[in-house]
Amino acid sequence: MGILNLTLDSFSDGGRFTAESGRLDPDAAAAHALAMEEAGAAIIDIGGESTRPGAEPVPEAEELARVLPVLERLKGKLRHAAISIDTSKAAVARAALEHGAEILNDVTALRGDPGMAAVAAESGAGVVLMHMQGTPRNMQHAPHYGDVVAEVREFFLQTGRRALESGIDPRSISYDPGIGFGKTVEHNLALLRGLPGLRVDGRPLVLGVSRKTFLGRLLGQEAMEARFWPTVALTSLGRELGAEVFRVHDVAANVQALKMTEAIANPW
Repeated sequence: MGILNLTLDSFSDGGRFTAESGRLDPDAAAAHALAMEEAGAAIIDIGGESTRPGAEPVPEAEELARVLPVLERLKGKLRHAAISIDTSKAAVARAALEHGAEILNDVTALRGDPGMAAVAAESGAGVVLMHMQGTPRNMQHAPHYGDVVAEVREFFLQTGRRALESGIDPRSISYDPGIGFGKTVEHNLALLRGLPGLRVDGRPLVLGVSRKTFLGRLLGQEAMEARFWPTVALTSLGRELGAEVFRVHDVAANVQALKMTEAIANPW
C-alpha cells in the first residue's frame, strides 16, 4: 500500500506535491501514484487530511478539493493497483468511491462520522478498521494500557462486530493495530511482537510503520532518512509474523523485502 499524502502538514512528506501557488499540484501527485504502482504497489492510499500527532481536522470541502482532482487524473490510468481513500468523513469516502476508490481506510474505525458505516455497507468497499486511542489531536498525550495487545485485539473484535451489524460484508474487512496512534515506543514494540495474536477471523492485518517517530527514537536519530531501513526491516519481519498489507512511503525497497521474505518462507 503506497502512501499518497495530499496534505501540507503530514509528519513525513507534508507539502510534497505543493505548487508555487501554495496549492496542491494534482498532476505531480497523480504521477507519484503511477510511479508507486510501477514500483510494485498493489494499493494506492490517498489521504487529504493529516493524522499525525497534534493534527487539526481539515474541513470537508478542503479535503475534497485535495483528493478529487487527483482521483480524476488517475481514472483509467492505473493498470492493476486499487485505490484506497484515507478519510474519516462519510462525504469524502462516498465521493472518492464514485471516483474510483475501492477501499475505505478509516483511522476512526467507523466510530467518527456516523454515516461512514452506511457508506461502507452500501458500496461493498473494502474497509480497514484501525485502532487509535484518542484522536490525532490528543492521541500522544500519555497513552495508557493494561495489556496493549489484548486491548487492541478486543477492540478489533468489538469494531468488527459493529461493522457486521451495520451490514458490512465480513470478507471486506481488514484490521490495523495503529502503530503510533496513541501508543508509546513500548506499546508499539509490544504490538509488533504480538502481531500473530492480533489476527481476527482470518482477516488481513494491515501494518503501518513507515518512517514513524518511534523508529528514530529507538535508533537515537531524528533525521527522517534514518527511518528508511528500519521500515524495510519491519516490513520483512511483519510479513513473517502474519501481516499481509504494508502501508509504506518507499514502495520499491519494501516490495523487494517482501519478495525475499516470501521466497524464503514459501519455497517453490
